[in-house]
Amino acid sequence: MPHGWSRRQISRRMNARACSISRVFVLLVAILYGPRLHAQVPEGRLVVTVENAEGGVVAGALVRSGAVSAVTDAEGRAVLVLPAGEAEIVVARIGFVAQQAVVEVPDGGEATLTVRLRLLAVETEGIVVTSTRSNRRIEDVPTRVEVIGREEIEEKLLMTPGDIAMLLNETAGLRVQSTAPALGGASVRIQGLLGRYTLILSDGLPLYGSQSGALGPLQIPPVDLAQVEVIKGVASALYGATAQGGVVNLISRKPNEERELLLNASTLGGADAVLWLSDVLSPTWGYTLLSGAHVQGKADVDGDGWADAPGFLRVMARPRLYWNNGRGGSLLATVGGMLEDRKGGTIPGGVTPAGTPYAEELATGRVDAGLLARVLSRGGRLLAVRGSASYQRHEHTFGPTLERDRHGTVFLEASLAGTNGPHAWVIGAAIQHDAYRAQDVTGFDYTHTVPGVFLQDEMSISAAFLVSASGRLDHHNVYGWFANPRLSALLRLHPWIVRASIGTGYFAPTPHTEEVQAVGLTRLVPLPPDLKAERAGGMSLDIGRAIGDVELNATLFASSILDPVQTVRTADGGLALRNGAGPTQAWGTELLVRYAREPIHLTATYVYTRSTELWDGNRREVPYTPRSTAGIVAALEEHDRGRIGVEFYYTGLQELDDDPYGTRSRQYVIVGILAERRFGRARFFLNAENILDARHTRWSPLVRPAQSPQGRWTTDAWAPLEGRTFNGGVRFFF
Repeated sequence: MPHGWSRRQISRRMNARACSISRVFVLLVAILYGPRLHAQVPEGRLVVTVENAEGGVVAGALVRSGAVSAVTDAEGRAVLVLPAGEAEIVVARIGFVAQQAVVEVPDGGEATLTVRLRLLAVETEGIVVTSTRSNRRIEDVPTRVEVIGREEIEEKLLMTPGDIAMLLNETAGLRVQSTAPALGGASVRIQGLLGRYTLILSDGLPLYGSQSGALGPLQIPPVDLAQVEVIKGVASALYGATAQGGVVNLISRKPNEERELLLNASTLGGADAVLWLSDVLSPTWGYTLLSGAHVQGKADVDGDGWADAPGFLRVMARPRLYWNNGRGGSLLATVGGMLEDRKGGTIPGGVTPAGTPYAEELATGRVDAGLLARVLSRGGRLLAVRGSASYQRHEHTFGPTLERDRHGTVFLEASLAGTNGPHAWVIGAAIQHDAYRAQDVTGFDYTHTVPGVFLQDEMSISAAFLVSASGRLDHHNVYGWFANPRLSALLRLHPWIVRASIGTGYFAPTPHTEEVQAVGLTRLVPLPPDLKAERAGGMSLDIGRAIGDVELNATLFASSILDPVQTVRTADGGLALRNGAGPTQAWGTELLVRYAREPIHLTATYVYTRSTELWDGNRREVPYTPRSTAGIVAALEEHDRGRIGVEFYYTGLQELDDDPYGTRSRQYVIVGILAERRFGRARFFLNAENILDARHTRWSPLVRPAQSPQGRWTTDAWAPLEGRTFNGGVRFFF
């Protein structure tokens, strides 16, 4: 078929010659005589000049009319040869708002058009840059960013309104791994790397501290989230020291005239009450307020006297104030507070195998504040300033042992972004200060101060090829200098989109490893003076395309961590940190198929992960890392009436560690059903979770036959502990 011809045009030409010729002969004629026929169509030239708001030329802009396209040169000009008549022109360039125009192309003549692009007032989030956090289409981002949209968030908040653990755990490549079963603690692992390498941000700010700890995902309600953005793999060049494994950025909902009250109760003895208020005060000012109370009673599912679900009471509040002048200037200010009292261990009247009760409790208090401001200059430069401060205290009891601590984080960043020709760049500086003080255990206090500078240049080689190069230079006051580059590329091979990334990262050791958080600092020997910072390298290759309503995507990933910090058991029953003798390596693949045609939504995922470490001279699988996981989620959604959904999740075999009952887990499947129905301003929902009752304690005891030398009464949980549960409630909109 000749380029740019519709089926109707070809048919009209062929019918004029011989209307009785067969379709095969028509096709042959079109192929043989297409160029000559095309020459008979009246044509003209269109010269498009693309400028910015100040009248400067914009090189590397894509100018398109139907299937004909060209890229502006160094003088901002592009030439299109188009059929005579009215033509619709679209001009797009990364970093600018796309523009459309209609122009008349003369027969055999030349028309001119000047298009001025307005700079897109993007907000660089976290420690960086325009390419990974912008208001641009996700298709134009060289780095692969997984986006969890509002519809999926709403589905998961009906299952667990009090936390984001399920939302993250059911995202391909992420796993919420239990780290402290006595208190229900868990960390977020990305692509087989340990949870301490995952950085959790709120609107690009470390409001939950530099390390969110074992309870971080369990203390963040999802009601006020607009979307969640995930960068998987080594990301220190983009977000600093604590992003060696990846980044989870929680993006909040913007002000609107919305009010919502959510009430929920579960058969496990839990209840949630969440209030969401949002309003627009003026054309430039608005606010949101999230507040909630969450309660859970101790639940002994298997009847062994030990709480499989710890009890807790949590209250929180987070107001946000927004300002936007509509000309690139904006402000976001927020404060937050949270109090939680969490209790685990034996239930009232229950005892351990030693015949004694054992309680593990944790009281947490956190306050934080954050500020994001940006100003767009007349020259099209975007100045962004962001800062945050957080303070949290803990009172942790392990049986008779009390450990109290305080942890504070202060963060400040300033960046300047702009465009020059085909380059979209960001340059900036940041500093982060972390201070930890243990009140009852000596020798583990630390103060980490890390100033750094960063630079990113995103260049459009052509309309189909984009390259992003970024680098960050940090100076850690304890571990010295670190330089981390990252290179990403986006290639459009219609209809395929290919992304590739490679980069390095680092992580500064702290005493807060997963094993230490489960038993406390009292069991840890002082950190050796020669303990090294961990260094990492990683790469990913991502290929995707859309076929009608179907989206396909495949990702290959690999990472290697040098000098990994390992937690080992000592002969006298303690724990010690050491650098591993060899690298920890992780690699695998992610496959995704998504179908969306209203009202049906279907998503299928499969993840294969191999993660190994050198342990006592032998390479072994990293414990609690399943090789295979898969999921299928199907939903029928009618926004004016309600939704019904069903989900299936498969988890494969896992290698176990220090488990007296075995060395390998079982594979299991989780099935859930959710239904929601709207009646006026109320939406009622009912969720049946884990219908097949896949449960760790169905196959293996959680409580050890005797307390371990390190003080643990439980094994690590490799499957859910709660088993089959039902929850339901109502959402009032007013």
